[in-house]
Amino acid sequence: MSNTPMAANPLTRAVLEIDEYVSGLGWDQPARLFALVDTARLRAEQPSLADRLGLGDESENSGLTPIEQDEVPTGKPLDEFLATIAWPDAVVGCALAVERLMLPPSAEAQVPKGLSEAALTKWVAEHPDRQEVRMTVAVLRDGTRESALRLREKDSPTEVLTGSDLVPGLAEALAATFEE
Repeated sequence: MSNTPMAANPLTRAVLEIDEYVSGLGWDQPARLFALVDTARLRAEQPSLADRLGLGDESENSGLTPIEQDEVPTGKPLDEFLATIAWPDAVVGCALAVERLMLPPSAEAQVPKGLSEAALTKWVAEHPDRQEVRMTVAVLRDGTRESALRLREKDSPTEVLTGSDLVPGLAEALAATFEE
């Protein structure tokens, strides 16, 4: 994508490309799952698909191409859904973009004890310090990870935070989709 900032490695570039794509769809979107495939291999093995994806004969051979998968079911907990996924060998990694509410660490001490999951969700949604965040997390088969976080109140490509350990629980769940 033309507005994606240049990043040092292919996984970071793929995460930022997915973040830009999902950002273009606006907020309040369902979770979106992507397979990550080796761009050079895709061009060589499936040239018609590569053409449809606009990959052409670019000189870069170290890139990853995100391919959006079918809709993530909304009626099933995300961890349960991810536990049902198995990827074919051609998929070298996967990514998930999901929106959540989060609180600053200072709010942890304020969480009432003994809340059900539904009550906790409601409590967080009503907290004055809550932040809406879009998390895009990707993992490769070899365990490499990358994440991008975008706050709704700072919805700008220049305000996207990246790092490999920003959302460790989600990265673990995605990595588990490659375990046999």
